[in-house]
Amino acid sequence: MSHKGGSTVSAVRDWLDSAHRALTEHTDVLNDLNVFPVADSDTGVNLSTTVGYATEAAQLIEGNDIGELLQHAGRTALEQARGNSGVLMALTLTAMGTSLEGSMRVTAGELRDAFSAAQVRCWSALTDPVEGTMISVLDAVSKVSLPETSPDGSNQQLSDWLDLVIARGNHAVIDTVEQLPVLHERGTVDSGALGMLIVLVELRAALTGDEQRHNPVPDIIRDYSDHTGYQDNHDCAGFEVMCTVKLSALDAAELRHELDSAGDSVLVSAVSESDNDEYTWRVHVHVADPEEALALMRAHGHAVNVSVTSLGPDDHRVSP
Repeated sequence: MSHKGGSTVSAVRDWLDSAHRALTEHTDVLNDLNVFPVADSDTGVNLSTTVGYATEAAQLIEGNDIGELLQHAGRTALEQARGNSGVLMALTLTAMGTSLEGSMRVTAGELRDAFSAAQVRCWSALTDPVEGTMISVLDAVSKVSLPETSPDGSNQQLSDWLDLVIARGNHAVIDTVEQLPVLHERGTVDSGALGMLIVLVELRAALTGDEQRHNPVPDIIRDYSDHTGYQDNHDCAGFEVMCTVKLSALDAAELRHELDSAGDSVLVSAVSESDNDEYTWRVHVHVADPEEALALMRAHGHAVNVSVTSLGPDDHRVSP
């Protein structure tokens, strides 16, 4: 089935909705592939849940400004984002929205710039960014050249460029097998990277109106997912602690440093600016002792949207 595409606010809403449905459909395989940064088998849940928040928020924004819609959707998702992958996906939407602010119609060149902005935003939010993850896919697609076979700014150029984006994203996902030792050992691709490709495939379908173009995701799942019932993905311990807190930029930098000493997978990123030069920040860390992380967070400000999730075999949320 195909539908009328376009690069309008309506198409972007359709994109978020279809991306949410596709991530939900692939939740189990994404969870099974999840071994980095922690093998806690929740990437599919985290991505689908976070994009679900963005989808709901996008329905509430009126007007024709694509950037405004994506900023609102991304910030709403970021305040309640689940997991490392969810935070990065929310940051991607927010950064794309900032880059596209004022646009009523998206061109290939503008979308490429938006991908580049998203890659920079995600990379800067991570304390220890590495290749072979979601941001590797963003980096790869942001470098795809604009096709010269169609007029600049035309719908045809956008359509042709998106085909190239999916091809480059496909290769970037497959490349993760060799970029991270844990993936090389398993012979599988990175879960977050595959999740990002799923979102990009749905973006192409929404903007072109063509759902029949080759989708590389089923081929990747067939060739690079684990069909042996890999069991070591629960051989991890500790807790994921997340919160939203208002801080100055200096306090946020200090908190990032303190959390980096207490644990790993630290992610600190501004959601929005508030009064007195303070910003709202989304904070994420993996630690052995959640009380230590919570104490550090609360020492700097009033923490809200707090969650503490076990990373062990009994993956569950505990009261903070």
